[in-house]
Amino acid sequence: MSFKSARFISVAFLLLFFPGCSFLNHFTGGKNNTGASFPENSYFYFTESQILKNRGDVNKAVKYMESAVALDAESVFLKGELINLYLQRKENDKALAVVEEVLRKDPENVEALLLFGRIKHSLRKVDDARKVYEKIIAESPKQQNIYLLLGSLYVEEGEFDKAVSVFEKLVRNFPDYYLGYFYLGKINAQKGNPAEAEKNYRKAIELKPNLDESRYELINLYKRSGEKDKIVLILNEILKKNPENIRAALELGYFYKKNNMPQDGEKILRNLGARSLSEFDVLVNVIQFYLDQRRYFDAILILEDMLKGAPESSDLNHIAGLSFFALKNEDMALSHFLKVKSDSKLYSDAAVHVSLIYQSKGKLKEAIIFIRDVIEREPDNPEFLFYLGLFHEELEEYENAEKALLKAVEIDQDDSRLYFRLGVVYDKWGKKEKTLEQMKTVIRIDPKNANALNYLGYTYAEMGENLEEAEKLIMEALKYKPDDGYITDSLGWVYFKRGLYDKALEVLKKAASLVPEDPVILEHLGDAYMKMKDGKNALEVYNRSLRYKKEDQNLIKTKIREITGEGR
Repeated sequence: MSFKSARFISVAFLLLFFPGCSFLNHFTGGKNNTGASFPENSYFYFTESQILKNRGDVNKAVKYMESAVALDAESVFLKGELINLYLQRKENDKALAVVEEVLRKDPENVEALLLFGRIKHSLRKVDDARKVYEKIIAESPKQQNIYLLLGSLYVEEGEFDKAVSVFEKLVRNFPDYYLGYFYLGKINAQKGNPAEAEKNYRKAIELKPNLDESRYELINLYKRSGEKDKIVLILNEILKKNPENIRAALELGYFYKKNNMPQDGEKILRNLGARSLSEFDVLVNVIQFYLDQRRYFDAILILEDMLKGAPESSDLNHIAGLSFFALKNEDMALSHFLKVKSDSKLYSDAAVHVSLIYQSKGKLKEAIIFIRDVIEREPDNPEFLFYLGLFHEELEEYENAEKALLKAVEIDQDDSRLYFRLGVVYDKWGKKEKTLEQMKTVIRIDPKNANALNYLGYTYAEMGENLEEAEKLIMEALKYKPDDGYITDSLGWVYFKRGLYDKALEVLKKAASLVPEDPVILEHLGDAYMKMKDGKNALEVYNRSLRYKKEDQNLIKTKIREITGEGR
């Protein structure tokens, strides 16, 4: 991992940028439990805004806070609250405008400067943010968080020596602040200074012995240097302090398994498996440290023993199924997914995976039998009906596919996927008008659905109808998927149908470069070359199309013979 993308930096930044309560609680203040004093009318709007924010209705909260600010334009406190709301809505420009207004009246307001820098930082206006941060440090060196922000910025820009300098200033000014040493450890570890990193982490542990993150970073350091005894020592140190520590137990169990101590590892992991039945955090840790990091082999290694402690656990079997599925071991994935009980909250996902594995193996009849059995138990789950329709569609059993999908639509009338699939079924069934109807429904529900916009436009082109409308639809689709070769092909085909062969050729060349092995796109390109009387290039792409076309080759072979004269 490059240092520029180091995880701790982004985490630190986010923690600082979104501290959980108002950014500017201490901007100014008088009375009230808010620490601010303002006119009664503005206080009403402020109170209403706070209530709405706590209910999660940020949009209405903003309107009330804007009214409060309008009534008391001098209140820095209210403006701070408004900024907070704008940032929650990711309206950074509006937040910045308010901050700038505050700074025009009070250019030395440290809290406003700090927020100004943070917003500039989030907008990737790095030079502006840097100048503000450096100004604050120069004028107010006891602002602890500013060192973290500036140090993080330097790291993001790859200026590691400057970052070290900032964090060293932090620990000089705040010698008891463990985070300064922690981040110095991170930087030195990344720079290849393990001895210095170890010293920094040890100091962080000394200052904050109850927080284990520094210990885990030390473990990572020792993993790189192969100091196994030190790894075991630290993990046991964590577990001695807190025997219930799940992460440390997982790490130790995994370490033993990987280092030829299977019995020691099994004992720990089997116990964790049993704990997972009553402690959801065990599962969270497995997911966080193994699945989320795509450490599927490692996940399987620990789950093997955890399942010995809870062989019937739906949760553990589901995680094992996902791990094997990710590794494309479908047989093992299937065996675990089938052990997920029907009363589990994970049953639906497991059942879908089972049916998809059957489909992948070409066992569509088995997939249909399985999913029908599931539907009998959960008749009102549209997800299962969706896949039932999909499997019938693949078998060209269009009437059965239609029946399943229409039933799904009855249950969930707002799922655009159902209408899209239904439209595809009608297309394959030769019912073009119904295809058009379904794709229009998808677009009504989801106006930015590029696939539906493209499908509708391409269907018009194939029918030779509404070609100008088809062009508009496909151009709209390309706004959302500008580098999609299939949508690009659709646009080229519309131009072809409109007789705009030079434009068609240009666009179809691009489509073929984006999807070079698609036989339909290549055939379209060949047709465009023929219209431009370029038989040589037409022949070349027709032959490429034939190479990739697995069935229905007669038409393309006929086109090739027309060029070569063979068979006349």
